[in-house]
Amino acid sequence: MKPHLKEQWCLPDGPSGEFVARMEDVIEVYHRPADPKRPLVCIDESSKQLVSEVREPLPTAPGAPARYDYEYKREGTANLFMISEPLAGWRQVTVTDRRTAKDFAEVLRWLVEERHPGADKLVLVTDNLNTHDPGCLYEAFEPDRARRIAAKLEWHYTPKHGSWLNVAECELAALSGQCLDRRIGSAGAAEPGGDGVGEGAERAEGRSELALHDGRRPGQTPPALPRTSKVLTD
Repeated sequence: MKPHLKEQWCLPDGPSGEFVARMEDVIEVYHRPADPKRPLVCIDESSKQLVSEVREPLPTAPGAPARYDYEYKREGTANLFMISEPLAGWRQVTVTDRRTAKDFAEVLRWLVEERHPGADKLVLVTDNLNTHDPGCLYEAFEPDRARRIAAKLEWHYTPKHGSWLNVAECELAALSGQCLDRRIGSAGAAEPGGDGVGEGAERAEGRSELALHDGRRPGQTPPALPRTSKVLTD
């Protein structure tokens, strides 16, 4: 027995027809063959507490790990949108100051109008967050434009207490464990090769972007992120 160990889990309270129906719907979507006219896009989001150092940490030295002071300064929070296209081996993170319906609508607009302008439909997998519905588009854009964007989206929702079926949530879990488990003091611009989140951080003219590419697709260059985006940096 190891009573000091804990595991977090997320399962429904009991058998539910709604849970099974949504689970099978999402799994069916994942089994579809890749189609550039109907790209599969998974989206999830998470917040990150921004914390800066009050004293300069001591770097790693022979025989000694890096050391940092227990005191820190709170710098607010940032919101991360994870955009994952599992069949294309591609994902990208958009960092915003807030998590609002308009922020989510801007991500959808960018996907429809800039990343996949020639697609017939975007097959979208999301969880049941209150901002994740076509209504967010009408809060952000004029009705005609909102309708054009909404008509390009095919929505599929994960079951309640089953958001782990969303590939983007799995991507966020990996990002949190590998990149965000440290003190990050601000949401600013990441320079190429700098200390941004992940090795795929690049700087576009006039705005920031972060792309985390699958190792099977080296050299792939992503289009620019929405203009409101930032990248977490120290």
